[in-house]
Amino acid sequence: MIPASLLTIEPLSVELVARSVTAVVGLFVATLAYRGYRRNGSTKMRALAVGIALLTAGVYVAVILTDLTGVEGGIVLLVRGLVTVLGLCVVLYAMVVA
Repeated sequence: MIPASLLTIEPLSVELVARSVTAVVGLFVATLAYRGYRRNGSTKMRALAVGIALLTAGVYVAVILTDLTGVEGGIVLLVRGLVTVLGLCVVLYAMVVA
């Protein structure tokens, strides 16, 4: 019989695993876009790689760093939102301007 304490999953650990998987997959996609930039010299692909990296790994790093500093939850959400908006702006730049 398995003890009940081993069957319970902490919400914080599920959140950390989900964020980590998102960051890893996002970095993989960003790496593919960067390889496309290196192959073709396309500035659109470089901007797309940066935007995807910001949207995935950038948000992950920003949330981890703000959590480690011990700031309030509202500040964490603000930093996360700012990094997300910055990443979306870079992706928009890649699609429209570059």
